[in-house]
Amino acid sequence: MTRSYIGISSMKPCCTLLINRRKSTIFGCPIPKSNLINRYNVSKSQSKLNCLTKLNCRHSNKVIGFNSVINLNRRVFCGSDSNWIRSRACLSNWVKKNRSVSVIASVASNIRDHSTSVESHVNENIFDKIYIQGGFKVKPLVIEKIEGQKDEVRDTNYKVEVNDGSNAKVVELSDSKLSEVEKEAWKLLRNSIVNYCGQPVGTLAATDPADKQPLNYDQVFIRDFVPSALAFLLNGEGDIVKNFLLHTLQLQSWEKTVDCYSPGQGLMPASFKVKSVPFDGRVGEFEDVLDPDFGESAIGRVAPVDSGLWWIILLRAYGKVTGDYSLQERVDVQTGIQLILKLCLTDGFDMFPTLLVTDGSCMIDRRMGIHGHPLEIQALFYSTLRCSREMLTVNDSTKNLVVAINNRLSALSFHMREYYWLDINKINEIYRYKTEEYSTEATNKFNIYPDQIPGWLVDWLPESGGYFAGNLQPGHMDFRFFTLGNLWAIVSSLSTSKQSESILNLIEEKWDDLVAEMPLKICYPALEHEEWRIITGGDPKNTPWSYHNGGSWPTLLWQFTLACIKIGRPELASKAVALAEKRLSVDKWPEYYDTRHGRFVGKQARLHQTWTIAGYLTSKLLLENPELASVLFWNEDYQLLENCVCGLKRGPKKCSRFATRSV
Repeated sequence: MTRSYIGISSMKPCCTLLINRRKSTIFGCPIPKSNLINRYNVSKSQSKLNCLTKLNCRHSNKVIGFNSVINLNRRVFCGSDSNWIRSRACLSNWVKKNRSVSVIASVASNIRDHSTSVESHVNENIFDKIYIQGGFKVKPLVIEKIEGQKDEVRDTNYKVEVNDGSNAKVVELSDSKLSEVEKEAWKLLRNSIVNYCGQPVGTLAATDPADKQPLNYDQVFIRDFVPSALAFLLNGEGDIVKNFLLHTLQLQSWEKTVDCYSPGQGLMPASFKVKSVPFDGRVGEFEDVLDPDFGESAIGRVAPVDSGLWWIILLRAYGKVTGDYSLQERVDVQTGIQLILKLCLTDGFDMFPTLLVTDGSCMIDRRMGIHGHPLEIQALFYSTLRCSREMLTVNDSTKNLVVAINNRLSALSFHMREYYWLDINKINEIYRYKTEEYSTEATNKFNIYPDQIPGWLVDWLPESGGYFAGNLQPGHMDFRFFTLGNLWAIVSSLSTSKQSESILNLIEEKWDDLVAEMPLKICYPALEHEEWRIITGGDPKNTPWSYHNGGSWPTLLWQFTLACIKIGRPELASKAVALAEKRLSVDKWPEYYDTRHGRFVGKQARLHQTWTIAGYLTSKLLLENPELASVLFWNEDYQLLENCVCGLKRGPKKCSRFATRSV
């Protein structure tokens, strides 16, 4: 039996979940006509929706949460491959010591107990059955608070149970050990929490009190929330993460249209905003409305490719840290995973296993010359495939998808390790490349011209260091060092153990370039002069050594810490955290820093940037409890190394993988 509490609401709002009935649902199937109230939404990003289904949840002095108070081994509903799914809203009473509460509504699930058809159940007449064609309605569990009952306050000393699948570890944490900087950070992080229907569902991108024009920094970004989520999870607070995952999943099914064209249904929003609007016909009452942005309002109108990848990565982390795998087993969650994978694994014209994207489709969300196959997307894509393989329920409807995941993982790991990797030996090999090779056995498969090797790289790359190139496509290799992609290659085991050590060796030996006075450079070196004007288009925000063009981003601390702990070099992470700790609080937790060595607060940086705060807190938690890190990274999967999916091992042509091994 699992129980958790979100919080007590002192407001009396009515909450609206806006779902496009014409095309969308949680399952990606059309929602049929129902007796629910219809309304037209007047928000800007949803003005094109014709008919919306309104689900109200009114509350007064109630605790609301997605709690499972029913034995998860009990079959509550069964899924079907058809468009019909049956679910039951169950009424139950639950008695806890010194407390009596009444369960108002709950829908629980266990994917392992689902059949592929709708079955009859024993004693059906005791349940209120809900039939919805093409999907089902999931209501949050509402627990009424008994009058006179005091709010439950958690002790300052608490435990976190970490479950890595094979065994569980209990780690004791204590607030008494927090420094003043950490206490300030936790206060700011909690102040950034956003509530929807009385439940915490995320954190604002920034809470700068002096910012008169927040633009979209007053929204909850999927990418930005990941370090916040990890900080809460590692601190024993999983409810906000669960709520975030479920509400963003519901937004996945919305219709997204830009200039009469709609992207794939599995696309996750870049961000969402909770708006409080007057309730129709009720003076003084308000309702909460989720207003997502799928890129139609973003600068450049770029689809957020990395949002879905981060969502799956966070879903796995939630299960690993909390031990609550029932969330990832839900039918709607399983469907959400499949929709994201469908977007990523769709056949196209590309000849490579890497994911093809436009410029600005990840953390670097402005024009920076990363269009094509950027390292960051490939590392996150690889992690997403490994997460999905762990979480997907294998049955007749998913077995082909699982095969496709395994095949892609095998091809992607080989492709990245063989063609993206750069060290002094590889640079020398490229320096001696022959060009215009027309052969299946060509050495210079991508026709990279030796003159592309930048002058700075020859003397910069140490003998013991190496890294993954920023991008690779026909006739072009981006030799810049991109920090996030290289760190995540270590975390996900996209890199070999030797390559992982080489990446950290490079960061250590080039500390003054990549860390300097504020960790860590988002990329190195910066684009300057004519190269900056051509590649960025003269972007005034991405000037040399600023923002995404060589700026220093403290939020990268948590990924650096995770990578260092995995490789057994936590002292490097401790050094970087200590360096950041001296300035972050004094500088009011800025978004990024400028100049070659990160000496200045960024010229357009928001203060009280949430993922700066959360990145620092997550790093501190991981360094103080390194055993927690083991459930957040991946170890080498040796089975992938043995699988070759090209089908050429016995044919007349020689498989490139085996040809490489034979050299």
